[in-house]
Amino acid sequence: MIAMAAVMGIGRFVYTLILPGMMEGLGLSPADAGLIASANYLGYLVGAIAAAGGWAHGRERSIMLWGLVANVVLSAAMGVTTSLTVFMIIRFLAGVTSAFVMIFLTSIVFSHLAAASRNDLQAIHFGGVGLGIAASSAMMAALIAFQADWRAGWLGSAALSVIGLIVAAVVVRDGTAAGSGDRREPELPQSRGLLLTTLSYGLFGFGYVITATFLIAIVRAGEAGRLFEALVWLITGVAAIASPFVLSWLARRIGLLGAYAVGCLVEAVGVAASVSLGGYVGPLLGGVLLGGTFVGITLLGLQAGREMAPQSPRRALAIMTAAFGLGQILGPIAAGYIADWAGNYILASTIAALVLLSAALVALRAGAAAKSP
Repeated sequence: MIAMAAVMGIGRFVYTLILPGMMEGLGLSPADAGLIASANYLGYLVGAIAAAGGWAHGRERSIMLWGLVANVVLSAAMGVTTSLTVFMIIRFLAGVTSAFVMIFLTSIVFSHLAAASRNDLQAIHFGGVGLGIAASSAMMAALIAFQADWRAGWLGSAALSVIGLIVAAVVVRDGTAAGSGDRREPELPQSRGLLLTTLSYGLFGFGYVITATFLIAIVRAGEAGRLFEALVWLITGVAAIASPFVLSWLARRIGLLGAYAVGCLVEAVGVAASVSLGGYVGPLLGGVLLGGTFVGITLLGLQAGREMAPQSPRRALAIMTAAFGLGQILGPIAAGYIADWAGNYILASTIAALVLLSAALVALRAGAAAKSP
């Protein structure tokens, strides 16, 4: 959980919190901001595809730890440059790092939980994303009190990430559990249910990432103040901690893909609310509904993919992450250019909400396909 907080909640999503300061301090446009974000997600896609191969067999723990080291270095590097090109290179490498850590750490954790018959604890692992978001919000609030600029945000993120590295090095003592990592996985099965689930996951990646990237920029455009920006992201993080628990509870009652679809529908409401309600209510509701769903949806999607490919869980994890990454690459680029053209984020967020509705419908069809003979 703490390692996920470092590499995902902080290393990956702190960009959303720091972005408005970068845009003001460096004169970055929404299109520029979208390019930096998409470079990170391109790295995430490349890392996910690379992780699908067999080269990491037996080395999951060491790769994960080196990824956490890289996360610290790359976060600090963002605070010592002002070049758009260098920002994109750093965030690309950070994307590769986050994919490696997420996939290999998750494969380790999930294998040990399966061996102990405690899959109910998977939600704690993914709750780390929200923990990192909340921690970075508290850090930024403290920096705002000292009138620190965006550079301090990145350096502070690196310092927080060191904690995750140390904890992971001490606590994660083994690789994948015995019996789960002692053979190379076969190819993924030819399954319409898995194909549709992967497609839905890619649509979800596109739909959620627009608000996840620009939510605080939307708040900044409303001139509500920097402390309110930190509050919105803090609430997003707290909701994200609860998200996997709430949606996992729902999944036990209506099924993985049913709960996944409900999550996408609720998130679509939050995405629309963030730009349609305005004032303080819109961003706060958007943050609660975004945080309260996206981590849980991520977890349920990965669980569904693993269930449909029980003999190749790591390959399923990687291919789902790759689809997710492709959606994330396209989302910020599209949203940035649309926002530049429209002068606001309303149209981009409306498109994101519609894509999330599509993800829900495709997930329901995937569930029906998985049940058919």
